Amino acid sequence: MARKPVYYGGQAVLEGVMIRGPSSMAVVCRRPDGGLAVHSERLSGLYVGTARRIPFVRGIIILWETLVLGMRALFFSSNVALEEEEKEAGAGAMLLPGLISLVVVAGVFFAGPVFLAGWLEGAIDNDYAVVAIEGVIRLLLLIAYIWFIGLMPDIKRVFAYHGAEHKAIHALEAGDALVPDAVQRYEKAHVRCGTSFLLTVMIVAIVVFTAMGAPDLWLRVLSRIVLIPVVAAISYELIRLSARYERTAIVRWLMKPNLALQGLTTREPSEDQVEVAIRALNEVLKTEGMEPSEARA
Repeated sequence: MARKPVYYGGQAVLEGVMIRGPSSMAVVCRRPDGGLAVHSERLSGLYVGTARRIPFVRGIIILWETLVLGMRALFFSSNVALEEEEKEAGAGAMLLPGLISLVVVAGVFFAGPVFLAGWLEGAIDNDYAVVAIEGVIRLLLLIAYIWFIGLMPDIKRVFAYHGAEHKAIHALEAGDALVPDAVQRYEKAHVRCGTSFLLTVMIVAIVVFTAMGAPDLWLRVLSRIVLIPVVAAISYELIRLSARYERTAIVRWLMKPNLALQGLTTREPSEDQVEVAIRALNEVLKTEGMEPSEARA
């Protein structure tokens, strides 16, 4: 019986890449002296439980674990930059930063646009139009935020590692050799990128919130925050569906905006950045006991 493909993902961190496998993760960062710092671990509990396979439930779980694992990877990468690798942050230590991040996202990108669009209610006698404008404001805020942070030199390097991560996963998906020359031939955009997820969230939010109409302002703000998990769950299922059928013409056309937005969050990586991404991917493959031919990105 054919073995079910295994999907890998990841994210860029400071001078490095984190790769997430089915039951493990690895972070590899370039040290100030040019060497590589490597951290890999087996995951347990919520990260690998059966709930992660339940449609719509898994989107909510993965949203949370992305925050926690992502922050742990960033913590490790910042320690490498400061040459303090012995310090590690467990899941408990990341709970408060994760909650703070959720509050900031909810306030700025979900509640904020409600107040901005609320100023137009007196000028536009159409509740659905006001809510649709709210969604457009939310989308523009996201794009403006990504564009702005992309101007920072350190973030530009993170975005280059982001491109390296995508290229390495593309090579794995194609069954190509995980060596820099081969990996560099691939695109720096990937259909299952977190950037694609963010854009999908914004589009799904427009549809969901417009369908609800425009209740009182306080109820509108509350609904935006309460329904974040619902919007995230729907968006995650759409991303998985698009990844499954990404070779069809209609899906390729629908995914063009997502791939275009990745032009802001990825850069062409250098060979040494690609080497870091390959090492992170190989660490996870080794921990998972997988061969490249058995995995899919």
